[in-house]
Amino acid sequence: MRLKLVPEGTSFDFFKRAKLWLGISALMMVVGFASFLLQGLNFGIDFRGGTTIRTEATEIVDVGAYRDALSVHDLGDVSITEVFDPAFEEDQHVAMIRIQAQEGGEAISGEMIETLKTSLDAVAPGIKFVSVESVGPKVSGELIQTAVIAVVLAIAAVLVYIWLRFEWQFALGAVAALVHDVVLTIGVFSELQIKFDLAIIAALLTIVGYSLNDTVVVFDRVRENLRRYKKKDLAEVLNISINETLSRTVMTSVTTLLALISLYVLGGDVIRGFVFAMIWGVLVGTYSSVFVASTILLKLGVKRDWSKQANTTGNQFSNIDA
Repeated sequence: MRLKLVPEGTSFDFFKRAKLWLGISALMMVVGFASFLLQGLNFGIDFRGGTTIRTEATEIVDVGAYRDALSVHDLGDVSITEVFDPAFEEDQHVAMIRIQAQEGGEAISGEMIETLKTSLDAVAPGIKFVSVESVGPKVSGELIQTAVIAVVLAIAAVLVYIWLRFEWQFALGAVAALVHDVVLTIGVFSELQIKFDLAIIAALLTIVGYSLNDTVVVFDRVRENLRRYKKKDLAEVLNISINETLSRTVMTSVTTLLALISLYVLGGDVIRGFVFAMIWGVLVGTYSSVFVASTILLKLGVKRDWSKQANTTGNQFSNIDA
């Protein structure tokens, strides 16, 4: 017996309360944006600057023991990550320690470096500080600028791609959904003050790709059904298309969430922020594909010129296979 998360032949009316769904999305975006303006993001070391120490020891890296040894020095945000490399020898264990910028200077002092080495030597005898590097405010500022540019360019590329593959109404609907997902993700990180670093930027770009994939699947079925049901109104065609793809959408989201929840519970502190962003992104991305992108498309309408042959509906790039 096959597992079916969605019954066959569903006929849900997704646009019965379209204004309500758009209103909820708009309200959540306003709250998220207001939170960002009022309290900002809890930037990690990547964006605030600080000191990075690469350690090497013969003892296996115990991240918890390292963190406990450093916590007594009240250095603020400290990130510890074990480094794996096939080229390492059996007794070569490497870790990266990142310490936020201290008040009055970009990096911790040389005396503090020696103090930290002494503290870590108690849990990993013979530990070496292979390299000590500092990230200043200028570099961290450039990272923020580059991250913003990356997200904006990704959304702009989506706009152009969907415009060429479908029509401009589809493109605006897809981009509205992506902006919705990004704003809500940034908003929840601002509201909960979860550490925001480069890993979260990677999660944002992954969310953009995931949400776009869901949206394109729905839009592709919409385009097929617009040709098949020429006399049905747009709302009815959209409902048919979403219901036909609903099983695939739910199954994809649930299986992705199962893997992400496992990582969140068992993956440790190092990737917890990234995984949380992905879990939230999958939820809002699935929601936006159905209730935001399609609703925007319904409001904008689609030109249905049936005087042409069916395979030329849309622009000259409509039939390009992805």
